[in-house]
Amino acid sequence: MSRLLSDDPALPGLLWAMRFDGAGTGRLLGRDEDVPALGSFGDGFLWLHLNLVDARIEALIEEGRFGPRRLALSAFSPDRHQRIAVEGAHVGGVVADLVRNGDGPGTDAAGRLHFVMGPRFLVSGRRQPVASPEVARAAAAQGECIAAPILLLETLVEHVVGAMTAAGARLSDELDAIEDHILEERVRGDRRRLGPIRRDAVRLHRQLLGLRAVFRRLEEDGATHGLPPAETATAARIAQRLDALDRDMVVLADRSRLMQEELSSRLAEQSNRQLYTLSVLTALFLPPTLVTGVFGMNTKGLPLSESDGGSWLALVVALTSALAAFLVIRFLGIRPPRD
Repeated sequence: MSRLLSDDPALPGLLWAMRFDGAGTGRLLGRDEDVPALGSFGDGFLWLHLNLVDARIEALIEEGRFGPRRLALSAFSPDRHQRIAVEGAHVGGVVADLVRNGDGPGTDAAGRLHFVMGPRFLVSGRRQPVASPEVARAAAAQGECIAAPILLLETLVEHVVGAMTAAGARLSDELDAIEDHILEERVRGDRRRLGPIRRDAVRLHRQLLGLRAVFRRLEEDGATHGLPPAETATAARIAQRLDALDRDMVVLADRSRLMQEELSSRLAEQSNRQLYTLSVLTALFLPPTLVTGVFGMNTKGLPLSESDGGSWLALVVALTSALAAFLVIRFLGIRPPRD
């Protein structure tokens, strides 16, 4: 049965609840099922996903329904800055996620996923539609084994990293095509294409910097606060992959910047050659124009006005003046720009 917008969830702001057993098999809780208290059952864990726009969630946070009060207040606050905090055996934070466009995920990592994680629960939330929770829920519903909350968090982040990797590969392919055009001197509109590529690479780099810092800090603070070794190892594994991806984004941004500079140089050379040609033509036609202007005056005593071959002689004078201008240009050493 489809769910109506007027249906009240089991908890205010709850989008879904999924229960994982000891083997890591997930099952969505139905609308008529009560949501158990966090960490109140067996060897499995509970995943709650919230719509943080619901104003009633703040009261539940104050009651401690989503983990330690201070940690949950920090993690679910409207602040979009990526961050992580450890309180005992609980971890809370905000990480970058992909914004959903229509029915599918986009490539904009400006979304934010808020979360509080405990030994046997993960409470996630968002203020705008993001992609990774939907993908993780679909994977778990199809039988993917997720045996611990930290592995669920890794699944969420891995989707973001995978989408960023795909976006980086697409940007790299576009740069390769533009570079081929530059080398073959077939530049047609490539400068306009480079701008969005560099912008996307820089934006992804910014998001990756924050995401990488979050898991580096989780790795360091986890060891200090006594988090289980599995959680610190997972954080280290995610941070290493983020390091590699961030280096790729920096390379893409640098390549696009260098190509923009090379294209600007090529365009400047073309402009210089065109200006040289225009200047030479102007210099060549200026003396003949002066000659024709003189012989076109309607005044008495104009030279050659009474001569039968005066027009031809005036034409010879005009051509001679153009030739003289050309010789002056060569004598002065004015040459076209070199490639």
